[in-house]
Amino acid sequence: MWRAPLRSVSAAVAIVVSVMCPAASVSATDDLAQRGWVWPVDEVQLIRRYEAPAHAYGPGHRGVDLAADSSVRAPAAGRVAFAGMVAGRPVVTIDHGDGLVTTLEPVTTELAVGDAVSRGSPVGGVATGGHTGPGTVHFGVRLDGEYINPLRLLGGVPRAVLLPCC
Repeated sequence: MWRAPLRSVSAAVAIVVSVMCPAASVSATDDLAQRGWVWPVDEVQLIRRYEAPAHAYGPGHRGVDLAADSSVRAPAAGRVAFAGMVAGRPVVTIDHGDGLVTTLEPVTTELAVGDAVSRGSPVGGVATGGHTGPGTVHFGVRLDGEYINPLRLLGGVPRAVLLPCC
């Protein structure tokens, strides 16, 4: 499993993630990476990677699962678009504008639809339910209605470059 402090996700670690998670690889010049998003948890430990589906209704994992302590933060400024139960688990959805929407689950919150959140501000606490295990939060992002890899918004993930040895 991968761990890194919130504010020091280094390029070297990103390369390791790229090798471990090929679907996470994106161009280093990806425009989304320039938005300054932050991890929604204090200590980053990737439990399950993003797995893009072959087609809109195909199997996959439309987000990343992260180990989480008791609190979850907004990865970017926005407004709460939904806060409530979905299929027996508490979900918080934040609309960041420009077609970007974040879903965090299972997360309980005191926030209401329409409440403004700033980047890094607390949005709720880790709960139980859904496909994640205890102490795990699912972090999903949609761009214009299509799920994308959240790592694209967290500084990008450069492609691994193999160098000759010896």
